Amino acid sequence: MSSIGTGYDLSASQFSPDGRVFQVEYAIKAVENSGTAIGLRCKDGVVFGVEKLVTSKLYEPTTNKRIYNIDRHIGMSVAGLLADARQIVEVARDEAAEYRANYGQPVPLKYLTDRVAMYIHAHTLYSAIRPFGCSVILGSYESDIPHMHMIDPSGVSWGYHGCAVGKAKQAAKTEIEKFLTAEKHIKDMTCKDAIKELAKMIYIVHDEVKDKAFELELSWVGEMTNGRHEMIPKDVAEEANKYGKESLVESSSSDEEDI
Repeated sequence: MSSIGTGYDLSASQFSPDGRVFQVEYAIKAVENSGTAIGLRCKDGVVFGVEKLVTSKLYEPTTNKRIYNIDRHIGMSVAGLLADARQIVEVARDEAAEYRANYGQPVPLKYLTDRVAMYIHAHTLYSAIRPFGCSVILGSYESDIPHMHMIDPSGVSWGYHGCAVGKAKQAAKTEIEKFLTAEKHIKDMTCKDAIKELAKMIYIVHDEVKDKAFELELSWVGEMTNGRHEMIPKDVAEEANKYGKESLVESSSSDEEDI
């Protein structure tokens, strides 16, 4: 009975007999219904890429973005329920502003991650509230050192060289792991090179059958932006999009030849 959540999924504060919190698992499933978000930590900064699914041709382009500024030096990409993600963004911005007001300096990403993770975790402890149905990736460039962390709906956070959340996270992680080799490690790449590879990953993991239309959102923070989190310039974004599409065509051609 407990394996399917019957009787134990009515409250986020209740464990099943085998130690599971089903509402947290349901929140993680909500994230997996969202477009894929990828973050890569390079030698000179952090790059973000999000597959923003377009479910209607009537939507105005660039609306409902999934990459946000938290502070001058911190960016956040999100996957899952967008309304929940906006709440997390506001909490993170308030924490960053409060730290700057109290200490007169930018908030360290590790401190901000811990504070936001505590807030998310608090929503898994009480029966009167529900867990957030979103995962977030935070990236910064502090004292010439890039940092990146991911927080999931349970409130657990980890530091990463490369991570992915959303619908195709497993396929994206496989693509990221290809760079974890001696010849081409993520931490040895520049952001300008990594942004092309990130676009390629998004195009490769995108499901053309179920989700035909999507917008590719890209941003970075690092040496190239003087430590500020900014959206990718239009010319660089177009070049990355072109590279991603060409790589997808090459991949499809090679698969047909193998057949």
